[in-house]
Amino acid sequence: MPETEQIPGPVPGSPDYPLHSEKTIGRYFRDQVAADPDHEFVVYPDRMLRWTYRDFDERTDNLARGLLAIGMEPGDHLGVWARNIPDWLTFMYATAKIGVVMVTVNPIYKSHELDYVLKQSDMKALCVIDAYRDVDYLQIIRELVPETLTQPRGYLESEAYPFLKHIIYMGPEKHRGCYSVPELILLGQHVPESALAEAEARFDNNDVVMMQYTSGTTGFPKGVMLTHRNILNNGFYIGEGQRLGAEDRVCLPVPFFHCFGCVLGVMACLTHRSTMIIVEDFDAGLVLQAIHKERATAVYGVPTMFIAELNHPDFDTFDLTSLRTGIMAGASCPPETMREVMGRMHMPEITICYGLTECSPVFTQTTVDDDVEHKCETVGRKHPPVDVRVVDPTDGHICAPGEPGELCCKGYNVMKGYYKMPEATAEAIDEDGYLHSGDLGMVDEDGYYRVTGRIKDMIIRGGENVYPLEVENFLLTMPGVLDAQVVGISDARLGEIVGAFIRTRPGHEDMTEEDVRAFAIPRIARYKVPKRVFFVDDFPMTPSMKVQKFNLREMAEELVKAGK
Repeated sequence: MPETEQIPGPVPGSPDYPLHSEKTIGRYFRDQVAADPDHEFVVYPDRMLRWTYRDFDERTDNLARGLLAIGMEPGDHLGVWARNIPDWLTFMYATAKIGVVMVTVNPIYKSHELDYVLKQSDMKALCVIDAYRDVDYLQIIRELVPETLTQPRGYLESEAYPFLKHIIYMGPEKHRGCYSVPELILLGQHVPESALAEAEARFDNNDVVMMQYTSGTTGFPKGVMLTHRNILNNGFYIGEGQRLGAEDRVCLPVPFFHCFGCVLGVMACLTHRSTMIIVEDFDAGLVLQAIHKERATAVYGVPTMFIAELNHPDFDTFDLTSLRTGIMAGASCPPETMREVMGRMHMPEITICYGLTECSPVFTQTTVDDDVEHKCETVGRKHPPVDVRVVDPTDGHICAPGEPGELCCKGYNVMKGYYKMPEATAEAIDEDGYLHSGDLGMVDEDGYYRVTGRIKDMIIRGGENVYPLEVENFLLTMPGVLDAQVVGISDARLGEIVGAFIRTRPGHEDMTEEDVRAFAIPRIARYKVPKRVFFVDDFPMTPSMKVQKFNLREMAEELVKAGK
């Protein structure tokens, strides 16, 4: 069993504000089942699948007992490599009930990345689907773990991955060397219920329940260890920010492998006994259909998702009047887009969340009552139980309101640490227990925080600091600009110059670099004006729909070298 406990966690914050719950996720879920067992918990509109809280409890109990039957124990690591299929959730709750740590694996990983995670995480079991987009999961498994073709399931001995004992196929089909989900559920039906209680007695809410891999400055993904206490309480405060209740039906087109899906979505719904309406893979039309058909009261997404929905050719045919709130996160929102979301999508109470995986992930959020300006220009105020400060990255002094610095957070939501990376953990969390986000920002006199960009994304042009987010927000005020991303481009004389990638609105396809510069020069300081402007149809995105700035920087460098 991986010895997670040997890695010392950070010194936690100790605000006087009481936490919502000190229960494990499994115990909390059982309490919600008891409160209203027949209330819908999970809905997949395209699959015609509906699970009540009671249905889901029974399925996850049987799967949890099935995992115990094949030798999984509290503290073991189980990976899930899949898109947002129904049994992604089943494994999330089944593992939580027996103290197994769920390792979320990015669904677009290929063999090299999977090899790294399998080894670094000390994974004992891996759950997979057949394929996703251009990734053939089963073929990759056969290449990395050829023993699955010759050894019976349950007796896997891999030379490359000594911890790995089980491959589980997340479907009804049978594959050589793999357990299927129906087989595990059947095995679980022969395991006494007392086995669950015995497993639950071996861990508590301060134990790790999930590991999510995130890349850092080293380039090597780090396993962020999150506890029951971390994500359950974070989900509660996120839901409170939206004023969620049992009557709410939350449409989730965001990926579960990321905190946006499994904490902002799943945990917020659990803690408020809401219903989840799930879209497996983002498609603007399917999201609009799900909202219309299921009368969703909330929907989540990053700005590019909302832009795609608003610009869908059939947008006006869908009835979205059931919507009220939701979450926009991952990037700043153009003011015009925010007004359209609040108006045309009937979401006046939409909220903005900010944080990072290492903080479970949210620590600031706007309220349902905040105006458009605060929802576009800020990331809200801090959640009640955490301490947030802005720290000067050069000398460490605490910044006054309006003074830029690095955003730092301390409290219940700070991760337990990076798995098997004590040095990286110490770099991220200082001696006082504050996690350093790597983001630049500031706070105003009213307690609203603004993010001005990543420290590593800051452009230094001839000795002047340029914050990409500031320039992006400015470019969004130009008529005809739908979305904008700003990056630094190497320059022999100035060190870096400002480059902008722009998506135009319909009818403005003839916009030129000269047009953009002519708009900017009289309105912002000359050193912030983009020297180069490139027009694109789309931005390179991560599976969680965040813009890949490093790809844009590479594209800009290549275009400049090519003389374009």
